[in-house]
Amino acid sequence: MKTSLPLFLLAAMLITPQVIHSKTITSEKIMIKIIPRPEKVLLREGSFTLDANTKIVDQSSAKLFDGTIKYLIEKISGATGYKLQTADSPTKTTSIIFLENKKLLQEAYHLVVEKDKIIVHSSSAEGAFYAVQSLLQLMPPQIFSNKKEAVVWNIPCINIEDAPRYKWRGMQLDVSRHFFPKEFIKNYIDYIAMYKLNRFHWHLVDDQGWRIEIKKYPKLTDIGAWRVDREDMSWRERERQKDGEVPTYGGFYTQEDIKEIVAYAADRHVEILPEIEMPAHVLSALSAYPELSCTGGPFTVPPGTYWPNIDIYCAGKEKTFEFLEDVLNEVIELFPCKYIHIGGDEADKTEWKKCPDCQRRIKEEGLRDEAELQSYFIKRIEKFLISKNKRLIGWDEILEGGLAPEATVMSWRGMQGGIDAAKQGHDVIMTPMDYCYFNFYQGKPEFEPEAFGGFLPLKTVYQFEPTPAELSATEAEHVLGGQANLWTEFIGSPDIAEYMIFPRIAALAEVDWTQKELRDWKSFQSRINHQFEIYENMGVHYSKSLYTVYITPKPDENRSELFAALETESSLPEIYYSTDGTEPGLASLKYNEPVKIENSITLKAISFINGIATSRISEQKFYKHIAFLKKPLLKYKYADNYKGGGDYGLTNGIVGSENYGDGCWSGFYGVDLDAVIDLGENKSVKKLSAGFLQKISSWIFLPSKVEYYISSDGTNYTLVGEVVNDASDDKPDNFRKDFTFEIKSVETRYIKVVARSIGVCPEGHAGAGKKAWLFADEIVVE
Repeated sequence: MKTSLPLFLLAAMLITPQVIHSKTITSEKIMIKIIPRPEKVLLREGSFTLDANTKIVDQSSAKLFDGTIKYLIEKISGATGYKLQTADSPTKTTSIIFLENKKLLQEAYHLVVEKDKIIVHSSSAEGAFYAVQSLLQLMPPQIFSNKKEAVVWNIPCINIEDAPRYKWRGMQLDVSRHFFPKEFIKNYIDYIAMYKLNRFHWHLVDDQGWRIEIKKYPKLTDIGAWRVDREDMSWRERERQKDGEVPTYGGFYTQEDIKEIVAYAADRHVEILPEIEMPAHVLSALSAYPELSCTGGPFTVPPGTYWPNIDIYCAGKEKTFEFLEDVLNEVIELFPCKYIHIGGDEADKTEWKKCPDCQRRIKEEGLRDEAELQSYFIKRIEKFLISKNKRLIGWDEILEGGLAPEATVMSWRGMQGGIDAAKQGHDVIMTPMDYCYFNFYQGKPEFEPEAFGGFLPLKTVYQFEPTPAELSATEAEHVLGGQANLWTEFIGSPDIAEYMIFPRIAALAEVDWTQKELRDWKSFQSRINHQFEIYENMGVHYSKSLYTVYITPKPDENRSELFAALETESSLPEIYYSTDGTEPGLASLKYNEPVKIENSITLKAISFINGIATSRISEQKFYKHIAFLKKPLLKYKYADNYKGGGDYGLTNGIVGSENYGDGCWSGFYGVDLDAVIDLGENKSVKKLSAGFLQKISSWIFLPSKVEYYISSDGTNYTLVGEVVNDASDDKPDNFRKDFTFEIKSVETRYIKVVARSIGVCPEGHAGAGKKAWLFADEIVVE
């Protein structure tokens, strides 16, 4: 298991933004680089110069802005060396004046910078704090440094009027799969605050570790916080604890730690949402108190993830609810947030079906099945929370079996759970994995630290729209906002955690804060360059994958020709490429327009800024075969979020990798792949092949078999062969497999490929009984 950044990433970090951007920045017009983008901006002539004599004035009633002023003084002291003083009224020297304006909305602010003074207008401490974040981004990026810098601290004269779009602007951190020290939690809160986000979702409990001290149940941290050390192994390859092994990896936060962190977050107007998982993802608790399960154990805290995971709280025992109410009582005392997150996801009900206590509960409560038993479980916990003036949040699985009356849904499996909840009149927080799971790769997997899987580049995060078009205006009011999640199975250190959130957190912030009509990708592209300079001065680890060259096939439908577009997510680089297999450099072909693919070739590309290489070499092989760019006719269309290159994706000459999010795979949800390819005329065919992906942990399974048919008229088809899935059970979680059938040369015009999906996830899987994915690419005819 990698817990520090790979050497090639550390080397890339030696290329500083100051070097890369120097020519670009000095030649561009003065522009406002603030992220998230403010609502209204008026740039004026001149600048304000901050110096050691600048005074800060709070003209609000009851010292409303006192905390924000203390934060500002501390924030700028390291880089400037100034210990700014406060004053009761503006002085002859330059001043920063905080004015209370009760006409403004709760989190809104006006920021006015003039040559001799800066004026912050707000009705709240939150609004003033957000004005300070904008002010800091207007200053030279060295203001974010912790050491004294020799800089003239000029701030452009400007008027800004700004307010957030959404109430809920969140970031989550999983501290169960990997434990993070208290000081990093504070840093994480700072990262949230600098982008005007206001919720920290703290995932404190999961199978792999219980991270919060509960005084009534000390074994939760004596036992449940510790597991055997397998940190030298990749997450999915870890062995379970063996007899005689002593758990040594882990940690937890004392209640005093939590009070300290909650206060630290409150000073930055970040509210902490604690998550205490139930009824599943609780092996850490059951290891300490096995009597709360259906079977009685024994259990150990797992060092990795294993399926099936059937050991969950027993819903039939009263002692389970007594335990959970006791735990929640202590949690409630620690967290002022009006919400408590109870998880509710991925509850495998295998043991409930066999458990006499659970079956008795179903009968006594008049429930139909185990799904309604989970609903009973959630509703009972919600009733308790309401009695304590708290509200329940759960993952979208809490919709199953009936939603608790006042529950708020956090929609992670897509947008549909949130849509359904909003239509039922419930508040929702949108956090769909395709846009918000920051544990997914943000660049080419071969260039990145090992990650959970998936593919979530910066631009995709920016394209996230939390309010679905399907909702009416009234229903849309239930969308509280959006949140990104950082699950840490593959994130073993603060360095990698930082790398996975920066710069994607900036895109999320603009999604959550900026009005929809003001969001513009090209504008964001230009402003993110300035953020890189900020990150350098902060000393955080961040990804530069936006400089990576992506080679994207672009079929010309009219001429049946294929072109390759070479693109980066950044607006700065120039791209150089080769098509003869050689390593590209500044002496290679410079990219100006899509490259025509006329033969089977290997295309390589690299990006440069000001003559400096800013990416590793991207490589893509194009394979021309008989069915190349013959548009398949699909009986069942691929899923919108896994288009695999579009209508030509199955025959575009590019073979999908073992990363299901690489953009090559066509995903079919619960249905077969049934594709007909018209070769245009009779041709001699000797080999038929189709590639498929398996990633069981992401519900992606190989087909049970693949059938190949031929036809001369497109109506009457003859089965020429089938290939049965012969992959052994000991195969790894993630691999691709080609289903190839060779035949004696036959003349045919039409080819039909039918790959039989397994339909639903099998028993024992986390998604047992739910639709399974079938991922296909590429269909090859030779």
